Amino acid sequence: MESTLTGSALAASRAALSAAMAENNVLTSDDVGSIEPGEIQEISMEAQAEGIRTVFSDPTSFNVKHPLYSPWTLWFDSPMTKHRNLPQTPISAVPQTPLPQTPGVAAAQGWMEDIKRVISFDSVEEFWGLYNNIVPPSSLPSKANYYLFKEGIIPAWEDEANKYGGKWSIQLPKDKNKPNVDKMWLYTMLAAIGETFDPSLAASDPSGSPPNSLITGVIVSTRQQFYRISIWTRLAPGQDDDGLRERIEGVGRHFKVKVLGYAENARLAGPLATDVEFVTHKDSEKKGKTKKITI
Repeated sequence: MESTLTGSALAASRAALSAAMAENNVLTSDDVGSIEPGEIQEISMEAQAEGIRTVFSDPTSFNVKHPLYSPWTLWFDSPMTKHRNLPQTPISAVPQTPLPQTPGVAAAQGWMEDIKRVISFDSVEEFWGLYNNIVPPSSLPSKANYYLFKEGIIPAWEDEANKYGGKWSIQLPKDKNKPNVDKMWLYTMLAAIGETFDPSLAASDPSGSPPNSLITGVIVSTRQQFYRISIWTRLAPGQDDDGLRERIEGVGRHFKVKVLGYAENARLAGPLATDVEFVTHKDSEKKGKTKKITI
């Protein structure tokens, strides 16, 4: 049967199996000539399984990777990165996924020149390698931002994947949330790369294909007095699109309750704090009052 894995996932799977077989002296095609005619070689499936080491059983010497639904890219900026060629944050010790050229930079205007690409990854193991080797949000300087977006999408409204969408966001006072923001950001990233934000992904259309994910990326921002965490979507509901509005609200509800850990009916607004709110990118560009959905 043809493998359903492709690219690096297939290569990692083959490498893991080869390592397991070598470690346990399991028969390979090169050994066939050493078997006498009519002889049956016993293969221990238990021995093969014992040779496979995942990041969960061996964080330093794992030999198999778990592919994500989509590859992701981490971007970073802060006052320290302006007009610099490298991000001012440590990168993962895990070998990097080859990086494509940044798409559509001209459309994203001059400010994109100061946003630095840190690393791209496409497996659970590479994510943890990255996470364990970068500065957490609580230790970043003011006006710094992490942007985690699907590979090929730049963190700008002008990107084709973002321009018809919007964002869910929450603003958290710094003095009360410094002990919590790192965990909140970690859970936000895990929900994004695990594709759990969008409840509609669990449902299939009549053709059997799941709907495309609404999520394009997530952002954490540090400011002098607050943190802000945002989830960007590729679409935003119109006046007569109840189905999309319900789906967008499902993302916000999951963000508030399952990721951030607040009660659904909790009111969070206060000095330097906001509720979990959705606004379209087009409305964000306007000055003055904007239409918002609040969860």
